[in-house]
Amino acid sequence: MNLEDKVALITGGSSGLGEATARELASHGAKIGVVDLPSSPGQKVVQSLGPNALFAAADVASATEVEKALAATVRKFGTVHILVNCAGLNLRPPLEELTTAGWDQTIAVNLTAPFLLGQRFGARMAARGWGRIINVTSQQSHRAFGHSGGYGAAKAGLAALTRSQSEAWARHGVCCNAICPGFVATPLTAPVASDPERSAALAARTMIGRNGEPGDFEGAAVFLASPASAYVTGQTLFVDGGFSAT
Repeated sequence: MNLEDKVALITGGSSGLGEATARELASHGAKIGVVDLPSSPGQKVVQSLGPNALFAAADVASATEVEKALAATVRKFGTVHILVNCAGLNLRPPLEELTTAGWDQTIAVNLTAPFLLGQRFGARMAARGWGRIINVTSQQSHRAFGHSGGYGAAKAGLAALTRSQSEAWARHGVCCNAICPGFVATPLTAPVASDPERSAALAARTMIGRNGEPGDFEGAAVFLASPASAYVTGQTLFVDGGFSAT
């Protein structure tokens, strides 16, 4: 699980699952680049990680801003060995009220950004003979939840993109996998987490008997980022306390 001399780029790395992943990869020796909104606490997160961490402010819905953030990361660290696509957006209107602009923004953050980042680094990882891409999907990749139609479609596309990335680069040492969380209280899920009855209902249908916490994903992220996962690719790992099995 040693990640020394590796550089990990995490989108959405300033809170929730992204922050937990950034901290855990750093604890295993990786240098960390966090890409998140300028208004996010990303700068505080990287300051707490020390000199081998960088905050690159960007809205991943903008290809131009993403490219600037990537350029800043490469200037500091030289390359990227591990890409974690954790940034997410769920606008949650009823499907009939989801505007074209809202659909486009949802697809841009949840699907187009991972596609562009994979394009940017996947072939370079393959040329070096080693790399890891980890995409964070959603239960809505596999089942419908109310008022999340655009998000669910984007995350289902991300699960498929993971398989396509694996097909493109796995034979060259780049393992591409997805992590599918159960319900976790994060800024992204605040509309649900703030409702005690809905949170309790989700916990009740989870086999473990509770909702997830960001720390529940640290071990899975390190495994998929490390040499230990060299024969695991094109997969979606459900880290959901048994939620998807009910």
